[in-house]
Amino acid sequence: MALLAKPELWRTEVGMGDAVAVLNIPGALQRARTFDIDVSLLVRVPEDHAQAWHALTLEIDGRRQWHRRIASSCPGQTDGLDYHCRVLLEAGPALRIRAVALTRGAVVQRLLIEAREDL
Repeated sequence: MALLAKPELWRTEVGMGDAVAVLNIPGALQRARTFDIDVSLLVRVPEDHAQAWHALTLEIDGRRQWHRRIASSCPGQTDGLDYHCRVLLEAGPALRIRAVALTRGAVVQRLLIEAREDL
């Protein structure tokens, strides 16, 4: 009887004012793995938001994967950016995921990285 493997779930979250989140996934010597990576940035937008903006950069193993900067909208409320990608992690090496938030006017409320293994 074959045992069903439980998919791996890795997650890190930073809060109020923190602008960098790092997620390290250790390597597995026995098998390659595929991960669905989700990164989410949530910012608080000031009432006077005329010049406010927020940006999100995603790096995988030190290389820029994605970057976007947008004007913050929803004055007095929250706005955000989300990104999704898929990464194949060969047997052996670890994976380092780094998300960096930049803002002007807006304030980081939450920066989240989640990696779910796809079996």
